[in-house]
Amino acid sequence: AVMWRAVAAASAPARTLCRSPLPPLPSRRRAVSVAVSPAAGLADQRVETRVAGLGPGQPVTLRAVAADERGCLFQSCAHYRADSRGELHLGTDASHGGDYTGVEPMGLFWSLSPAGMERPYQRLVPRSTGTPMKVEMLVHQGHSLPGAIPGPVVAKAEVERWFTAPGLRRIRLKEGGVRGSLFLPPGDGPFPGVIDMYGDEGGLIEFRSSLLATHGFAALSLPYFDFEDLPKVMKEFKLEYFEEAARFLQRHPKVKGPGVGVIGTGKGAELALSMITFLPEVVAAVCISGCSSNTVADLHYGEMTLPGLRFDMNKVSVSDAGVFDIFEALDDPTNPANSPCTIPIEKAEGHFLLVVGEDDRMWKSSLYAELAIRRLRQHGKENFELLSYPGAGHRIDPPSTPFCQVAMDRVLGVPVLGGGESKAHAHAQEHSWGKIREFLHLHLG
Repeated sequence: AVMWRAVAAASAPARTLCRSPLPPLPSRRRAVSVAVSPAAGLADQRVETRVAGLGPGQPVTLRAVAADERGCLFQSCAHYRADSRGELHLGTDASHGGDYTGVEPMGLFWSLSPAGMERPYQRLVPRSTGTPMKVEMLVHQGHSLPGAIPGPVVAKAEVERWFTAPGLRRIRLKEGGVRGSLFLPPGDGPFPGVIDMYGDEGGLIEFRSSLLATHGFAALSLPYFDFEDLPKVMKEFKLEYFEEAARFLQRHPKVKGPGVGVIGTGKGAELALSMITFLPEVVAAVCISGCSSNTVADLHYGEMTLPGLRFDMNKVSVSDAGVFDIFEALDDPTNPANSPCTIPIEKAEGHFLLVVGEDDRMWKSSLYAELAIRRLRQHGKENFELLSYPGAGHRIDPPSTPFCQVAMDRVLGVPVLGGGESKAHAHAQEHSWGKIREFLHLHLG
């Protein structure tokens, strides 16, 4: 056997001489890759998306795909061309079409909308903060229109968007009459305390509170109807419930005193105005798309009652597509007959941050902010800041929350126009989030 190996070795060079030379290998382009950094990070954090290995000037469609907790699919797409090196960077390269155009590093995230086979008008809002939202990033050959079948996939990556951070604690509350969740940052504290409320959709919405806690706030996500043993509908409210929540938070050993803050959207913003007006525990209020009068449900506090402005359903218009426009439906707060509904915000000792989208079609939040500011100034007060965003709609959430111009209303069960234009709204979300945190840190320590 050894001898045969020696003979074979000796004859190898001769065989090499007889064999015809191999053709040269074709130059092979390196594989296409897409990298998203960080691959796992906070949901309000920007990511960097880069594609490499394309041909110079090669057209591609980038797609993002995500599913909510119920399995409903959301997607977005944008058209790009590789540079002379066959690379793409979403932080510097512009989209030429698809769901948005221009340089938008987070465009694929904020333009996510229900896929064609899903029911329209659904929001991609996390119900649970303990698990990340997983987004698949896909690179397809060629340019394909939204809703069309895209070209072959040449690269893909997955990114995780977290609403919580390591060491963050979530405590479910059943404290006296108060319900909700308290989010505490890691460490001993004490931390500035904030109560967080959403609007007339009801229930417990935690993702903003959880993100606030990742930025160093003790955040209490406070439902006020349609949750556990709270009232099922918005019929009437007692401010004592909100007072109990403010006192609980203020007295918590992890919370910095002397006062607490509140952030609210829609009906929650209007409740925030009432809290800072009547409750000495509340010293800072962020009011997003709120009304300066009490609306819909009467608000009681001891012997006092603020009646609620009503919606006149005769003033609602419905488009051919069945979308409800309720912009004109709320009673006019400037009508002297409605003055008992006005929240007497001039009594507040604390500070206001009013955040409005100038294209809010849910109601006239720009006008309501003007009325609030006029009222404060008439009483010699300058304890407010206004953030007013052209082109932004009603629900201004933390950054990269997908824009939803029309959303299914949980109470009415019909699609309602919230207004806004996707890019302007996304920019308003990003800018206001930084300003909101600055404001709360300034006034809560």
